[in-house]
Order: sequence, then structure tokens, then C-alpha cells
Amino acid sequence: MSTATQTVAVGSEQAVHRQGFGDVLSAEWIKLRSVRATWWTLAALVGLGAGLTIVVCWGNADWLASPEADESPGAFLTWGMMIAQITAVVLGVLAVTSEYGTGMVRATFAAVPRRGRVLAAKSLLVASLLFVVGTLTALIGYFGGNYFLDREGIGMALEGDVLRAMYGSGLFMAGLGLLSIAIGTLLRHTAAAITITIGLCFVVSNMVALIPGDIGLFLERVMPGSAGAVIATPVSFNPNLLDAWPSFAIFAAEIAVLMTLAAGALRRRDA
Repeated sequence: MSTATQTVAVGSEQAVHRQGFGDVLSAEWIKLRSVRATWWTLAALVGLGAGLTIVVCWGNADWLASPEADESPGAFLTWGMMIAQITAVVLGVLAVTSEYGTGMVRATFAAVPRRGRVLAAKSLLVASLLFVVGTLTALIGYFGGNYFLDREGIGMALEGDVLRAMYGSGLFMAGLGLLSIAIGTLLRHTAAAITITIGLCFVVSNMVALIPGDIGLFLERVMPGSAGAVIATPVSFNPNLLDAWPSFAIFAAEIAVLMTLAAGALRRRDA
């Protein structure tokens, strides 16, 4: 064999593997599951989401069955998910900002120059994980909490709006994860991203209800924390909000806008 032929053969054997989205997805999954914070955060999601729902249903079952009750039992069946949303925010932010904190993001972008693929892979993994765990958590809370409601004769069947709230809880958690990834990408700082996201979803969403008139009503309906939460409960505590799917459509549109801004910033800025 001639020297030229040997060179071609060696070059062919050492040809660089063409990187696909599956490779990026696999790499991001390894990073996500190898961090202990991921599993602690998911455990907290289950503990808060299911545990608090069961405790609240247990503590309020007698009152909900009495003539004095001014709330529907359905409003309590996913009560814990409203607190567990904090964990979805934390997981989404950490999926992005932890790499900036350690400097690993430089190696990530060196390996994957098309940064949009990295953002897409992180988003898909976090959203899928939160949807599955969020839905399972809501179901655990439902079966545990509905047991106490059933004993008072006010239990609710797993159908209609109750069933929608189960997978709706998963959708809400997934949406919060994506919202947090977008804000984390824009800010690149863990504490700032978590603070702003939680403040936006918890504090500001409640404070706008104090604004009088149609402007206050509009803001109350479109704030991410309020718009996203409606789909995660059979009966909303707030009668001013829109129905489940129109509210979720608003929430999804807000996520899409932020993700677009995050993708643009990711491409323009240095690592």
C-alpha cells in the first residue's frame, strides 16, 4: 500500500463523528442526572406537592363538608402544587446557571458551537422530567387527599376537571421549568434568576390584584404565576382568572417570548 493510500485510510478512520441533536441531548442528560441537586429538588417537589395536598385535605375535610364552607373541595386537591412550583423554578435555573458558575459552559460551547442546540436540549429534558414528576406528584396528592374528602362524603372522581388538573400540574411544572431556563439564560446568575422568577410568579402575581379597575384585572389574568396555575387545579381559588386552557395559552406565549430572547442572547454573548 502506498503512503498516500495509508494516509487516506488513517484519515478516514479518524474522521470526526458528525454531531447530532441526540448526542447533545445525551450529554445534557448525563449532566442533569449526575448532579445531586436535581434529585433533591425533585424529591422536594414530590414532598411538597403531594405531602401538603394530603395534609391540607386532612385538615379541612370537616370544614369543606360543613354548610359554612365557602370553597370547593376541588380547590384543595392540588393545593400543594402551588408551593411545589418553587422547586420547578430552582431546577430550571440550576440547569443553566450552574454551568456558568463553574465555567463548564465554555467547554460545553466548545463541544457544541451551535448554542441553540444546547438550550433546546436542556429545555426538552427539564420540561419532560418536570411534566412526568409533576403529574405523578399531583396523582399521589389526589389519592391521598381525596381519601379524607371521601370520608366526609365530598370526594371527587378522577375525571373531567380533576383529571385535567393532574396532567395540568405536570404542564404547569414543565412551563415553570422552561420559564426559569429562559430567565437563567438571560441573567446567568443563580441567585438573581431564582429571586426574580419566584418574585414574578409569587409576589408580583398577587400584588397586581391590588391595582383597581380593568388594568388590574388584565394584569392579574396575564401574570405568569396566575395564568399558568389555573390549569393545575380543578377549581381555582381566584374567580377573576380566565378558564384553564385560555390561561395556559397566555402562559405558553409568555414562555415562548422569553425563550426567544434567551436564544438570541445566547448566540450574541460570550460564554
